[in-house]
Amino acid sequence: MEGKSQDNKVSKANPWPYMNISSLTISFLTKLATAGILWGWGYLNLNIAWLIAPVALIAWKTERRKDNELKAIIAQASVMAKEKELIMSRLDELPSWVYFPDFDRAEWLNKVLYKIWPSINQFARELCKQSIEPAIVEKLREYKVKGFQFERLVLGRIPLKIYGIKAYDKNTSRNEVIIDADIIYAGDCDITFSVGNIKGGIKDFQIRGMMRIVMKPLLSTMPIVGGVQAFFLNLPAINFNLVGVADVLDLPGFNDILRKTIVEQIAAFVVLPNKIVIPLSDAVPVESLKIPEPEGVLRIHVVEAKHLMKKDIGVLGKGKSDPYAIINVGAQEFRTKTIDNTVNPKWDFWCECAVTSAIAQQITVLLWDYDDTKGDESLGRYENRVTYTYFFNFLLKWVSLEQAKHGMVHLRMTWLQFSKNASDLKAALIETQELRVTSMSTALLILYIDSAKNLPCVRGNKQPDVYLEASVGGNMKRTATMLRSCDPIWEQGFTFLVSNPESSILHIKITDEKTSFIVGEMNYNISSLLMQNNLEIKQQPYDLQMADVDSKLILSMSLNILKYEEPEPTSEEDDDDHDINQLNKRIERQESNISNTLLTSLPPSPLQRQPSKDSVNSLTHSTGSGAAIISEEPVPPEEDLIVTTTAPSSVTGSPQLTHRNINVTSSTGEAKLGRMQLSLRYSVQRQKLIIVVHKLANLPLPQNDPHNIPDPYVKLYLLPDRHKETKRKTAVMKDNCNPVFNEQFEYVVSQGDLNSRTLEVSVCTQKGWLVTGSNVMGQVHINLSDIDVTKSSTSWYDLQPETKD
Repeated sequence: MEGKSQDNKVSKANPWPYMNISSLTISFLTKLATAGILWGWGYLNLNIAWLIAPVALIAWKTERRKDNELKAIIAQASVMAKEKELIMSRLDELPSWVYFPDFDRAEWLNKVLYKIWPSINQFARELCKQSIEPAIVEKLREYKVKGFQFERLVLGRIPLKIYGIKAYDKNTSRNEVIIDADIIYAGDCDITFSVGNIKGGIKDFQIRGMMRIVMKPLLSTMPIVGGVQAFFLNLPAINFNLVGVADVLDLPGFNDILRKTIVEQIAAFVVLPNKIVIPLSDAVPVESLKIPEPEGVLRIHVVEAKHLMKKDIGVLGKGKSDPYAIINVGAQEFRTKTIDNTVNPKWDFWCECAVTSAIAQQITVLLWDYDDTKGDESLGRYENRVTYTYFFNFLLKWVSLEQAKHGMVHLRMTWLQFSKNASDLKAALIETQELRVTSMSTALLILYIDSAKNLPCVRGNKQPDVYLEASVGGNMKRTATMLRSCDPIWEQGFTFLVSNPESSILHIKITDEKTSFIVGEMNYNISSLLMQNNLEIKQQPYDLQMADVDSKLILSMSLNILKYEEPEPTSEEDDDDHDINQLNKRIERQESNISNTLLTSLPPSPLQRQPSKDSVNSLTHSTGSGAAIISEEPVPPEEDLIVTTTAPSSVTGSPQLTHRNINVTSSTGEAKLGRMQLSLRYSVQRQKLIIVVHKLANLPLPQNDPHNIPDPYVKLYLLPDRHKETKRKTAVMKDNCNPVFNEQFEYVVSQGDLNSRTLEVSVCTQKGWLVTGSNVMGQVHINLSDIDVTKSSTSWYDLQPETKD
């Protein structure tokens, strides 16, 4: 008995001794088998080259599996950890309530979720089987993959966790409650599925994003709230590992297709404009909860890009890239064409998307280098809130790319509001004609599919498995499939962008999924809505075109004319880019005043009587002892202009300009290496440090070769992180001692970490510099703890000699 008790104590203290022994045994046998195979291969005098491919594949899969397992363990530990432990261990991924004071802690709610998690498990299982599985099946058909189905769906014991929660009390309707929740799920789920005869599974599923919960309408009777809507405002971060028989699903190709499909369908199901709707009261029409509610339409023009990174390998090293752009607004995605072999692509691509929440949704532009032999590589990204476009008409602006060493993209974005006045259609049509883009829209149609009645039977008088497809122009939307029903109830809403309501037709057809037999269809002239009161109809039955059967389809439709109006800025706007733009305009205005002062303060000369472009933009040097020397110091823009002149030249009898470019400072700086103009700004809300490199002034020529004019560019690091991910770089200006860049760069850094950072800005040239061969012409080190970067500031900095670590 005592020995048995001792065994029990040992097993409780260390429940894994037998598992450790088993693991060691398996590891020993695996290594012994590997050595035996290698010995046998050599004994039989077989070519060792045949082993390279399988060994490389095994090594790749092993490293990938280790990386995925590490990410999953870290994410699960974050969910299970207490707040104090989380803050100390992961300062770079803190919950939203740490950074944003309007977000509250939700530990009490996390305790509630822990209790009800088993019930949520059951709800999620039914949701996946009924909605997500059919969508994945339909999508995989495009890749000729058939037979997908979930076999087991268990979310595990680790519940969803809410990092922060915010309830809105302003700018909302009195009939609704809006809550934003910063959520993360990194649980121990157990999901298995089959694709034909192949069985696989999903483990270490993770999702992180901002979810909005809308409770409306508010009732005076129980249950107080008529229904609940839940959705992600923007595309959440989704990650998971695929497992399967003999690791078949880990092979490239099929793995990528299945992973992409699952991510797309999950995102499309819960990301705006898609919602999870839960009715709570029979007194509230379901239509009021499920019908789409867009605020406006965002028109996006991706014009071109420049100075992108070179990703393709050429004969002499890095060549060029094959860039394309992907534009995301919520679950809506658009892609430009791919332009081969260039770092300065011109797309001239237009797209439009309906926006449900202009204040909260984001627009993301991702640039990629296409490669058909390996995975596409990132060339950078641009991200901003749609509200920026809502309050400022974003017209033809160059923006710097994030997560890239260098590169800019040229965008034009316009916010279009809704009008219920049919007379505004004429102005919208004229505007699209002036754009000369046939794909642009003038109206938005909101369609709500309620139900169908008395559909005909198929397959020997059997009830059909029906789905509905609606299309306007080339845009088609599809409902879920209703099994074995002649009176299906869909209750789904869609939006369609309409190029011309006067000539466009809404086409609807209902199809039996198993036989592909069309059980009903109808066409509706959208121009009929222009004659309706408020341009809408509600719950109207329509006859389906079927012989000898009285089938009805019940619809609601609403037409909105697109109209542009000058936006009015409010306190909700994001002022970061706006402040930078105003700063640039102020600098340009100041320099224009300096130019006028210079031209009016000098005596008349042939150069002033006959101005030319060359006299303004070129730079010449005069060595005559009697030449006029003009010195201006716009160090901050508010400083007074200092103008000094010497005696006139004995040859011409009038002063001469030493520097014909009058928009630069003539000071060469403390170290005689020139000067640099920078703007610094920190966005507390976006947690980003914004740097604008305006210009350089009076870069010196090499003493050993004064005719070798440099080709300058600017390189940035946010120290102490000196690696390629934190490197930023401007374009190269050929043969220029006074280049103007006006390029903007951003670093994601927490406010608490900002004071420990130093910004290193180096001026480099592509040509050799001095006798050492170094391409660094000068440097500036800015200790961010010494300046108030929360306020926009623009200053000139003297370039100093290079300092190496």
